[in-house]
Amino acid sequence: MSMVLMSLSPAYGGYSIARDEKVILIRGAIPGEVVEAEITEKKKDYATARVVKVLEPSDDRVEPPCPVFGICGGCHLQFVSYARQVSMKDEILLDSLTRIGGIQTAPGPALCGDQWHYRRRAQFKVGKTGEIGFFREASRDVVTFESCPLMDAGINEVLAGIRKNINTTGLSEIHISSGDRPLALLRGKEYRGSPFEDYLAAGCAGVAFEGAVVAGADATRFDLNGLAYAVSPWTFFQAHWDLNRRVAELIVEELSPLGGKRVLDLYAGAGNFALPLAGQATEVVAVEENPHAVDDGLRNIRENGLKHCRIVRSSAEKYKIGRKYDVLIVDPPRPGLTTEVVKKILEMPPETIVYISCNPATLSRDLKKLKEKYDIMSVRQIDFFPNTFHIESISFLRLR
Repeated sequence: MSMVLMSLSPAYGGYSIARDEKVILIRGAIPGEVVEAEITEKKKDYATARVVKVLEPSDDRVEPPCPVFGICGGCHLQFVSYARQVSMKDEILLDSLTRIGGIQTAPGPALCGDQWHYRRRAQFKVGKTGEIGFFREASRDVVTFESCPLMDAGINEVLAGIRKNINTTGLSEIHISSGDRPLALLRGKEYRGSPFEDYLAAGCAGVAFEGAVVAGADATRFDLNGLAYAVSPWTFFQAHWDLNRRVAELIVEELSPLGGKRVLDLYAGAGNFALPLAGQATEVVAVEENPHAVDDGLRNIRENGLKHCRIVRSSAEKYKIGRKYDVLIVDPPRPGLTTEVVKKILEMPPETIVYISCNPATLSRDLKKLKEKYDIMSVRQIDFFPNTFHIESISFLRLR
């Protein structure tokens, strides 16, 4: 069943909103466009649809450069000009803040970087016969491609080398990280393919498999605004590294001067935000649950000679704060802060909170709770994932 609809406003997930008898979430339309859309699913309160034909296109509609866009599930917004992508995400962030959080603070200017070839970390899927690519949307079918326009040159080169030289049958995933040298993390219990040294010949500096480094280097390194930042294949780091450096710099600028202050960083990873603050603050405590990230963090502290920084292996929920801190940094996963963590914060509130979020809905929910004691000074989008629907942001809160 298809119908003519006008797209009214953007919605999270790569949709735009139209209205007929109920709300219709359209995939593939830009707000302001008139489209012919086909209903794909009906729910009690809304329906979903996909664009069949654009009848009145937006001036912001562009030709996607990727030949598998719309087939591969990795991107969602390549048909939208980059400036409009950013403004649509700002609209969604504002809607979440007001509707869910009851917050009237409008987002400040978005932090943006390169739109293409920005990713320094990627997770590729491997099909049953060894083909490498990304899943088709809402499917387990693997869509292959020659190169991905979101990946940096190092990742695309290694991927080409693996395709040409390696038997990948039996693998389920290949993770590639690209700092000063590319690392590959292989996943697949049934893998009986090429010797791991063959991966080095295909362009990798190191290969890890099922929890252990099996060939070559054990870490890849980045410049974190003058600091050495090393991560192993199992440690998360922000894929848009150039923009990540700008965010780390912004945090230092906004929190300075830090002399005499104590900083607590929850969900700290390998010290992405903690390390740049350790050069000024009296004490920085980084809390991280992933043992590989903790090991990387200890190495980063040691290699940079940071005397006032330490890392603790613990979940944010189990960590006992035990003292008052001047600054708290939180960078939680998509579900946001648990009730237990929010309670800890409000029981021993720091003067300043920096909240890095990857989900506008859970951010807005958490800020609503923190408003009990805090003023929200600013919220800004960080476009860590151009051409996708993902929305990250940074918020600064001050204790009343």
